[in-house]
Amino acid sequence: MTSINPALLHQHNDEQLAYMNTDYAHLGEQLARRGMNIDRITAQVAGFGVAIPSWGVGTGGTRFARFPGLGEPRHVFDKLQDCAVIHQLTRCTPTVSLHIPWDKCSDWSELRQTALDYGLAFDAMNSNTFSDQLNQAHSYKFGSLTHTDAATRAQAVEHNIECIEIGKALGSKALTVWIGDGSNFPGQQHFRRAFDRYLESTQQIYAALPSDWRMFLEHKICEPAFYSTVIQDWGSSYLAATALGPQAQCLVDLGHHAPNVNIELIVARLIAAGKLAGFHFNDSKYGDDDLDAGSVSPYRLFLVFNELVAAAHEGVQGFDPAYMLDQSHNVTDPIESLMSSAVQCQRTYAQALLVDRAALDAAQQNNDALAATQLLQQAFRTDVTPILQKVRLLQGGAIDPVGVYRASQYRSTVASQRPAVRGGGGGIV
Repeated sequence: MTSINPALLHQHNDEQLAYMNTDYAHLGEQLARRGMNIDRITAQVAGFGVAIPSWGVGTGGTRFARFPGLGEPRHVFDKLQDCAVIHQLTRCTPTVSLHIPWDKCSDWSELRQTALDYGLAFDAMNSNTFSDQLNQAHSYKFGSLTHTDAATRAQAVEHNIECIEIGKALGSKALTVWIGDGSNFPGQQHFRRAFDRYLESTQQIYAALPSDWRMFLEHKICEPAFYSTVIQDWGSSYLAATALGPQAQCLVDLGHHAPNVNIELIVARLIAAGKLAGFHFNDSKYGDDDLDAGSVSPYRLFLVFNELVAAAHEGVQGFDPAYMLDQSHNVTDPIESLMSSAVQCQRTYAQALLVDRAALDAAQQNNDALAATQLLQQAFRTDVTPILQKVRLLQGGAIDPVGVYRASQYRSTVASQRPAVRGGGGGIV
């Protein structure tokens, strides 16, 4: 089952095939001079995949306003259709991460079969205890898993366990827990007691995990609480994950840190501790902007991937990070932004594979700072576009995903089938 006409895809690929082959051969010659085999790099890149967030295919917004886009998904089946387009063209987004209750449906077996028909599977489940739902008994205004009221905490725990049960029906193997709990004023919250309540609640969720699942704890420095958050940084996340047990790990969202924080160092520390769950990829300028991955700081993204590739190269035991995009798209077509971000992550992974590990190890051992940084910059400056194009072509995708998508007029087609959504609201999604 496909969403973009394969004939259109093949036509576009045929028009660009000769140029792609020439560029690929030229890049192969460049890499050969560095002692690298382009076909081996291409095979490694072909194995890279990043999950699409179901909520990402909808039009986002800010705390001030949200301007709906054309053809927005009406429900989770529409979201799957949009995610299928992304994977059909990029061939590097084979999984979808659901958010409950935003993605609830009446028949999970039907949803799983629909995903299989699209060639998709399900990644980590995401719970929502940061906003209140219709007919919810207890409000999360002052917290969820850390609320002072035991009944509210129990409700939040029950919701997370429900997400696990849904995930089991869909074939998922992980639960991501992010909470907005915190405080907006000094003195509002007893810091130590709030953290203790978090541990007590998450221990109940952890106990419900199947033995082959992982629990991803996500930290965020601020928002919606602007004075303090209970799980504010990787240290708090690590403390909690360590207390919970081996199935609990720390998820890193690139937009959830203070400006200028050395995220790649955090990644290295978590790898060394065996507690790196994976990533929510996006980019940030001033705060948790959820900009397209690599749109502002592509070199920072590269430095993160450099640590990941180094860990894989060194065979770090238990190293198995999960990759997902987490973005809000306010002024772009969400499908185009998600395709661009997925390709950017794939691009950065390919660049990190080009780092001469032996030479870098020698430079580090000899304290040759300039040689070490130049080795990283050489890999980062290499245009690996022909490798990405070759991977997509070999896997049945598009040499130019955005070009094919626009030529297909998919957005206007689904807009005629999906009723327009009224504007005027606020909120990120």
